[in-house]
Amino acid sequence: MYQAVLSNSSFLDLLYALDLDLAGKAQAEGCPICGGALHWASYWRKPRGVLATAGAAFRKRFSFCCAVRDCRKRLTPPSLRFLGRKVYLAAAVILLVVAATDILWRSSSAADRRTLGRWRTWWRSTFTATPIWRAKKAAFMPPADEAALPASLLERFVGAPTEKVLALLKFLGPITGGASAARAF
Repeated sequence: MYQAVLSNSSFLDLLYALDLDLAGKAQAEGCPICGGALHWASYWRKPRGVLATAGAAFRKRFSFCCAVRDCRKRLTPPSLRFLGRKVYLAAAVILLVVAATDILWRSSSAADRRTLGRWRTWWRSTFTATPIWRAKKAAFMPPADEAALPASLLERFVGAPTEKVLALLKFLGPITGGASAARAF
């Protein structure tokens, strides 16, 4: 059911547009350290888990650098396309772990079995230790089963598969950028 999400070009276009909007808001707010203007300083990524239909839009991670000479701090706003420093797209990190429970799909997965194992461990130990999860997990009724993440979390959102994935990506937003990324959500 979720396999078609990664190949949906309009969903990928939406993720790009939402990331661009988040970046624009971050730039308008200025440097969180000194208040100075932020200049574009995006960097190139070589993401996996994206189809050729996504094009160059998924090869650039939006980022900024403070214009004040003595500050020059970098600000990387939250992203719906990228999950921190992971090589795969955020949606792929969610959906490939969910789909890995399907034996038939696991054999044709875009990610190696060891990679899927690392992601599963990340979801069930590292993610569950984040301040965002500890603060927001009580909002889900019934509670999401931490042993079945991310599938149990996806089930808590309503709508079509693309809407559920988008809602989860927005939920993860604060952990996808730099230290000041949480203020955008």
